[in-house]
Amino acid sequence: FLLLLQLSVTLAGDIKAAAASHSPRTEPDNRGVSIRGDVMQLRETVLQQKETIMNQKETIRELTSKLARCESQSGEPGARRKDAGTKNTMGDVSRGPADTLAQLSNTLQSLKQRLENLEVGIEISVQANSLKDLLQNRIDELEKQVLSRVNSIEENRHGLRNETEQRGRVESTLTSLHQRISDLEKGKAALNRPLDKFQLTFPLRTNYMYAKVKRSLPEMYALTVCMWLKSNASPGVGTPLSYAVPGQANELVLIEWGNNPMELLINDKVAKLPFLINDGKWHHICVTWTTRDGMWEAFQDGVKRGSGENLAPYHPIKPQGLLILGQEQDMLGGGFDATQAFVGDLANLHIWDRKLTVGEIYNLATCSSKAQVGNVFAWMETSLDIYGGASKWTFEACHLLDL
Repeated sequence: FLLLLQLSVTLAGDIKAAAASHSPRTEPDNRGVSIRGDVMQLRETVLQQKETIMNQKETIRELTSKLARCESQSGEPGARRKDAGTKNTMGDVSRGPADTLAQLSNTLQSLKQRLENLEVGIEISVQANSLKDLLQNRIDELEKQVLSRVNSIEENRHGLRNETEQRGRVESTLTSLHQRISDLEKGKAALNRPLDKFQLTFPLRTNYMYAKVKRSLPEMYALTVCMWLKSNASPGVGTPLSYAVPGQANELVLIEWGNNPMELLINDKVAKLPFLINDGKWHHICVTWTTRDGMWEAFQDGVKRGSGENLAPYHPIKPQGLLILGQEQDMLGGGFDATQAFVGDLANLHIWDRKLTVGEIYNLATCSSKAQVGNVFAWMETSLDIYGGASKWTFEACHLLDL
């Protein structure tokens, strides 16, 4: 701005000199040549000054634009206001020297005020930047905390990937809790009850709730399987029992799955049984089978309901297998499917290696004193291991008989 003031003063002096050069001649003609030379030199100087002024005007415009941008960034209302009585001299330069000096003085005063306002805005901007830095640091800290939490969750998920081990711990805990609760609720009467006076309860369709018979079945060329069942599950009560051997998961299976009737599977061959048992009442069921011609019979509540033949004829039931109650095995001892799980109560399961007579089956269904127990498997608490939360309760079939 000092440079602009100096240039303006110089320009005023040059203008006065030019005016004097155009006054009436009082000198002799021999000075005309010298005056013309001075005029030409003055004209050249004026053109140079004009060019300089134009360059300075462009510079001033750039500075004004930058100042306006700085003021708008500072956010100060006072920086955006202009004094109504102050003339803007950035777009033009007065031709009179006195006017030029006055306007330059006003311009300098205005610029000074704007610079002061800008300084205030800069201080506010600095404070805002400090606050921004503080907030950014806080955001960085929060991002680190979130990242740490995510890493922790991922580690926990990685630690839970072993589903089999986790399920085993859950099943063991549930079994232990159910056993302790059952003993506490039933007291001494439960502890002193006969070992065959109990029922197994499977309240839910799961793939982890089951009971395992401790002994395998022997090789058998005939069999009879009898039990008490109660269920109102629909569709299908599920799988009361399944016996699997190496190489054959469906060696002996009793299953009611979906909308199909109950089926007896031997060596993966199927016979449909005419049972109707999902009414929420206790029912006694028996099935008999022999390898000779694959003959089979089905009894419900002591009454023969159906029979057939060609069910795995001349195929003996193989030994060295695993008998599971409540689940259907897709492989030896596993491969359980929750949709095929038994839901309900099961009691008094007995297995013989021969075909029982109609009278023997009737004695079992009516709780006769002549009723026999299975010679291959007899219903005893000590013969079973229970897993996954299946529970044991006192049961007396003859007190609940509802034929």
